[in-house]
Amino acid sequence: MSIIVNKINYTYEIGSGFEKQALIDISCVIEDGQFIGLIGHTGSGKSTFIQHLNGLIKATSGNIYFDGKDIYEKGFKMKELRSKVGLVFQYPEHQLFETDIFKDVCFGPSNLGLTKKEVELRAFEALRMVGLDESLYYQSPFDLSGGQKRRAAIAGVLAMKPQVLILDEPTAGLDPKGRDEILDYIKKLHDEMKITVILVSHSMEDVAKYVERIIVMNKGELIYDDVPKTIFSHYKELEKIGLAAPEVTYIMNDLKKAGFPVDTDAITVEEATDSILKALKMR
Repeated sequence: MSIIVNKINYTYEIGSGFEKQALIDISCVIEDGQFIGLIGHTGSGKSTFIQHLNGLIKATSGNIYFDGKDIYEKGFKMKELRSKVGLVFQYPEHQLFETDIFKDVCFGPSNLGLTKKEVELRAFEALRMVGLDESLYYQSPFDLSGGQKRRAAIAGVLAMKPQVLILDEPTAGLDPKGRDEILDYIKKLHDEMKITVILVSHSMEDVAKYVERIIVMNKGELIYDDVPKTIFSHYKELEKIGLAAPEVTYIMNDLKKAGFPVDTDAITVEEATDSILKALKMR
């Protein structure tokens, strides 16, 4: 079920001295099954934008269509939208509130009119998806590590069986091992369940490694929307808006300038390694 965003604008505090336009004529199509990276400097409008996609914020003007229906039309069931478009906020473990993890994961689906058995089956399935050991299901959230809490919070959204999963900086505050584990699980979920994933991230390396499409925002506007290799070829333009490309991009461009016939489109360590080895064989 695609999401069509048509010229949405959003202004905070209209009519007050603090009025600020946060989104300016944003248009894009979120296709079914895509893994999308959303990047932009702090204050670019990323978080405001993703909260529009499941109806937490209503656009000042413009339209959003989900499964061919205008979500702002009278009679549209916003509750149904939010069950299908799951949003995981930054530091989602701060939202864990039940006495144990299993009860917390059950909370969302219990509001969908399901039987107790159906709710519990969904919770078990979601916890297995994120790789949490069964010995942790009935532990207090306070007894878990940061990475385990993060996975439990993501399980709570997955238990709703969303068709679109939006994650706002899901690896914030985690160590490298925890970060890789979370992103690997998200990639696995995307590949196995064929759900649409929108990943908001400040890590260009993570975006380059996992996503197939990147949307770039700056000062409330959508300025780029393309495949990663094309986006990162504009690394000088990205620098002007406070962003960067993966380290690999800079290394490969420096090697090219030094006379090595390497592929400057390489954006991951694996791609760079292959290109450098080929270049060395040619010398």
